[in-house]
Amino acid sequence: MTPDAMLWTSAEAAAATGGRAQGDWTVSGVSIDTRTIAPGDLFVALTDARDGHEFVAQALSRGAAAALVSRIPEGVAPDAPLLVVPDVLAGLEDLGRAGRARMTGKVIAITGSVGKTSTKDMARTALAGQGRIHAAEASYNNHWGVPLTLARMPADTDFAIIEIGMNHPGEIAPLARMARPHVAMITTVAAAHLEAFGAIDGIAREKGAIFQGLQPVGHAILPEDLPVTQILRDCADAAGAVVLGFGDHGAARPLRITAQDGALACHARITGETVTFTLATTGRHFAMNAVGVLAALSAVGADLAQAAAHLSDWQPPRGRGAVEDLGDIRLIDDAFNANPASLAAGLAMLADLSQGRRVAILGDMLELGADEVALHRAVADDPAMADVALVHCAGPLMRHLHEALPEDRRGLWAATAGDLAARAPDLISAGDIVLVKGSKSSRISMVVEALRARAAQDKG
Repeated sequence: MTPDAMLWTSAEAAAATGGRAQGDWTVSGVSIDTRTIAPGDLFVALTDARDGHEFVAQALSRGAAAALVSRIPEGVAPDAPLLVVPDVLAGLEDLGRAGRARMTGKVIAITGSVGKTSTKDMARTALAGQGRIHAAEASYNNHWGVPLTLARMPADTDFAIIEIGMNHPGEIAPLARMARPHVAMITTVAAAHLEAFGAIDGIAREKGAIFQGLQPVGHAILPEDLPVTQILRDCADAAGAVVLGFGDHGAARPLRITAQDGALACHARITGETVTFTLATTGRHFAMNAVGVLAALSAVGADLAQAAAHLSDWQPPRGRGAVEDLGDIRLIDDAFNANPASLAAGLAMLADLSQGRRVAILGDMLELGADEVALHRAVADDPAMADVALVHCAGPLMRHLHEALPEDRRGLWAATAGDLAARAPDLISAGDIVLVKGSKSSRISMVVEALRARAAQDKG
């Protein structure tokens, strides 16, 4: 293993966690999944649906250099390369804190009800060529995802981008304190996880808790023009942050956004400097988050013009608003998650695409609390619905939207996404532009896969 590839030595990991290291080993990565483990990784035996200790022997056989455990698992040699700690999750947290402590670069933390992962990916793409970049994989933003990201961070990282999420009150502040960002950005605050918070004000206060982890004189990048913007400002002020708002009336704001051949050409002013950039999407919400990203990058000293130029290399990931030509239809795959704000953004994106009949295929929005029925019915009144010709719905909650739609726009309704996916050929026609959107647990992605299978069959 080359010095550049070495992430932790056994002595360093033991000092970070207070654990007992067996053997003299070095690791080049950190993994929690034997299915994707790489030779040289430290396997972390977390307990979730199953106890990770059951997989330690398998991890070592697949090339793991060591394992982080709370006991010597059955089937593992007593002298195996291990780091033994009282509690595995706490050990991972300690390793993450140590990873953050030894890093001398700049850290950006991102949270928000919508757009955390795509915004994190934008920031990573925009920073290309400006140093060594480290960012969270996928949506690793929870109680194990944040420490895992920090534990994987090379000591010589110049810029780190940490995604922080939540489902319940009290989750964000501890993760923000672990990440200790120089800049913290909130994409937006919307009706998500209302079941746990009761009202959007509570969600705003929880999102604003990210500022509690800021380094001294850190920057708070927050959305202007929201009903709860003042709550976010109060949270930032309480943390002693330098506040920078982004949005139509923010210090960082778009000047002009123009749709061009499935992309957006954007002109923006970022704290006095005018930049231009192009995004490979027609979603205006992506452009607004890109403005916030540029404000955050400016705050950590990145070259703004260079960052804006690299935004053209960013692509929306599958399931989060990516547009693809799928045989004889155009698909907006936005099936990873849904709440009223993100659904409104998806419908606006659908409405902005021309040259075809617009069709929406929608699954239930979950965790909306006592108002879930009313929030589903209200989608029928979204201004973008005027441009949608047909709406198919799946799930008991989306039945309320289905019943609220005018009859001429009411497509199929099915009890489950699987039932709707089985009727995929009946949902669309050649030339359609199709949005598929719903909460991940609604499994509306099954419709996306059915549409892809239909296109592959037609091609074959």
